[in-house]
Amino acid sequence: MATYQNSRYNIALPSGSGGALVHIKTLTASSSANLSFVDGSSDVVLDNTYRTYLFKLINLHPATDDTVLQVNFRDGGSSYDATKTSTFFNASHDEGGTATGLAYVASGAGEDLAQSTGVQEMTRSIGADADQCASGELWLYNPSSTTFVKHWMSRTNISTYTNYSFDCYVGGYANVTAAIDGVQFTMASGNIDSGSIKLYGIA
Repeated sequence: MATYQNSRYNIALPSGSGGALVHIKTLTASSSANLSFVDGSSDVVLDNTYRTYLFKLINLHPATDDTVLQVNFRDGGSSYDATKTSTFFNASHDEGGTATGLAYVASGAGEDLAQSTGVQEMTRSIGADADQCASGELWLYNPSSTTFVKHWMSRTNISTYTNYSFDCYVGGYANVTAAIDGVQFTMASGNIDSGSIKLYGIA
């Protein structure tokens, strides 16, 4: 397992992920409709410079109560509509310590996709209380490939509008041979009120 070190953190990377994390871009929300990373725009690199990219999601707070964080991918052109197939499962625990759960989430509004161009849900319903938010990460593998599908996976933890902790695992692939040159994060309803997303390449 590779380890990235700086003055404050030792960050262990999965085996085979390469070397150090190289910071590329940070986007900070302020009542933002979306946070979008586009290769070649505003100093964003999302090409064959790196074979693995990591998005760190930090305290994303929705403007609207009871909404979910979503992601979609661009495969050329201007639309975020790459065809995706994915899986979704989560663990949960309420603040009162009386209810727990572990479940595979079948397709509803966008959790478990099968050849869909729609948005991919990354979380269950996030609360909009002042202390509620979503944090986690999304890995994107070899997005510049024009031969293979583009695999991705995410893990997020959220505080829900019903005062649960949900640990959400989502994974899948963009079933396209075109390169993925853009990644966009949105809320299902309303804006991203605050929080930030940091993009890293794995050197």
